Amino acid sequence: MSLAGSAPTAIYFTSLHLSPVLLQIGPFALRWYSLAYIAGILLGWFYLIRLLAENGAPMTREHADGLVTWVTAGILIGGRLAYVLFYDLGAYLAHPLNVLRLWEGGMSFHGGALGVAIAIIVYARRHRVDWLRIIDYVAMCAPIGLFLGRLANFVNGELWGRPTGLPWGMVFPGAGPLPRHPSQLYEAVLEGPVLFVLLWCLFRFTSARHRPGLLCGAFVLGYGLFRFLVEFVREPDQQLVAFAAATGLHMGQWLCVPMILGGAGLTFWACRQKSTAPQPSAT
Repeated sequence: MSLAGSAPTAIYFTSLHLSPVLLQIGPFALRWYSLAYIAGILLGWFYLIRLLAENGAPMTREHADGLVTWVTAGILIGGRLAYVLFYDLGAYLAHPLNVLRLWEGGMSFHGGALGVAIAIIVYARRHRVDWLRIIDYVAMCAPIGLFLGRLANFVNGELWGRPTGLPWGMVFPGAGPLPRHPSQLYEAVLEGPVLFVLLWCLFRFTSARHRPGLLCGAFVLGYGLFRFLVEFVREPDQQLVAFAAATGLHMGQWLCVPMILGGAGLTFWACRQKSTAPQPSAT
């Protein structure tokens, strides 16, 4: 059966009755995309506090309360600037003030991750705490925000996948009549619950928390691999179709290559380092 022939039996996005706007009061609109960022930061903060209650934590609750502001700034500034630079620079050069229109979407995880790392390093140096171990703990929380962000992408009906004949293929408005992979949901599951459980198992059942860089390396490696693979069934951004055709890979995949290599290298390096776990005193 052809894809075109299978379209009438596909799932139609409009049948789900989803709207990117949760609440509209006059010119004010409360969007799911914005709520995903707010909820991701708050839930990540609460989870971080629970992790810090375990023995051998790298910072105090007070440090975590102060750090959340720095991390939020790193996410917003890094994520937005990277999207502008790598995904749609021409459009923003033509209309520079549109860079501030965050509520319309347009964020890069790669840039947000770099922004968070820089924010943590600066904060840790100011407060004389171990920045690499803090990044480990913050990496544990990142899958929560990634999961919610991908769900928001799905609600927005954006970042859809390539045409497919699979039973769960979905016809998205603006993407033509063919059913497509709901790649937003693939990424939500892999970058969210799957990555969360993998990191939790490392934290709970191994000495990873006491080997600075190991949890961060595992997160970066896992995200890079999952994102790289899902991109094969995802359509490239409209303004980067020619780039993908010319290079053979999507922009997101190219940005994942250094993450995969760096994550693997950091994980290997951390495994070879001496554990920071407190040693039992001799009796």
